[in-house]
Amino acid sequence: MKTLIVNRDGGLEIREVERPSITPKQALVKMISCGVCNGTDAKLIHHKFKGFGEEMYPLMLGHEGVGEVVEIGSEVTSFSLGDKVLLPFVDADPEKYKGLHSGWGAFSEFGVVHDPAAYPAGTAPDCAYAQTVLPEGIDPVDASMIITLREVLSSIKRFGMKENQSVAIFGCGPVGLTFIRFMSLLGIYPILAFDVVPEKLKEAKSCGAAYVFNSRTENVKDAVRTICPEGVQHVVDAVGISSLITQAMELICDTGQICCYGIAPNLSMELDWSKAPYNWKLHFQQFPSKKEEGEATNQILAWIQSGAIDLKDYISDYFRFDEILEAFERLEEKKIAKKGIIVF
Repeated sequence: MKTLIVNRDGGLEIREVERPSITPKQALVKMISCGVCNGTDAKLIHHKFKGFGEEMYPLMLGHEGVGEVVEIGSEVTSFSLGDKVLLPFVDADPEKYKGLHSGWGAFSEFGVVHDPAAYPAGTAPDCAYAQTVLPEGIDPVDASMIITLREVLSSIKRFGMKENQSVAIFGCGPVGLTFIRFMSLLGIYPILAFDVVPEKLKEAKSCGAAYVFNSRTENVKDAVRTICPEGVQHVVDAVGISSLITQAMELICDTGQICCYGIAPNLSMELDWSKAPYNWKLHFQQFPSKKEEGEATNQILAWIQSGAIDLKDYISDYFRFDEILEAFERLEEKKIAKKGIIVF
């Protein structure tokens, strides 16, 4: 099969490798689509993703995949041939893929899913609990977006956000807009959205933000404190800029929380909490639990089926697999407005 590789120098190439084998507890999946992630994929390319040192390269990339089950292990009961499934991966089998490691590997022509029911209780790999069968009527190409949506919803739940709580969110890209839409659907209010691109702020308003501000031209503290004099209960960093942590300290109320979802390129900083309230929290959520992500699936599907959300609202570009190098060039040049989808 063909797979996308990032080499140690950050260069990308499509390489021919063996297709994965399956165990009795797994199913083989022929890939249909995979989303291009401006967080994980881009950070892996630039050697900025925690836990992936130089020794881990070259890497097989991709983690937002959807595929069709084409072969089933003898102990599998949860999948059937022809099922469309979320989150197939390619593990870095050292015998099969000598010298290659896995950055989840979903930009491949084939992948693997695990059946939790085939494992003794509590022993299935974490990813198995999010390798979900899609219901009929969901476009499997667009369905790769569901993976991002589940990550966001499970993170909102992990952050402990509740209805009628106030939130200031920084970054109105695809992830930030998803946070805004879901927080609005969950009754979280008011939502104050900040970005530097007027078009993104307009979209944030349409997604449910009560107030939008250009953080380049507005005094952020004044904007927040005018609406919420005691400060907001949550500040969300949806872009991964460490300096936002310091800025957020003077925006939160007592016992408020700074929620870091975006993946920052640097892994350390000096914190000055002199402007923070006496009691506050800093919460990093940068690798959502796959079990929690899987548990968020039914709510996402319900919103899709009711028309509350439309997957195409989050997608701006589609590329054939043979155009994947061009897709990543456009990602680097910031020419993909929302989510880009690779179609196999």
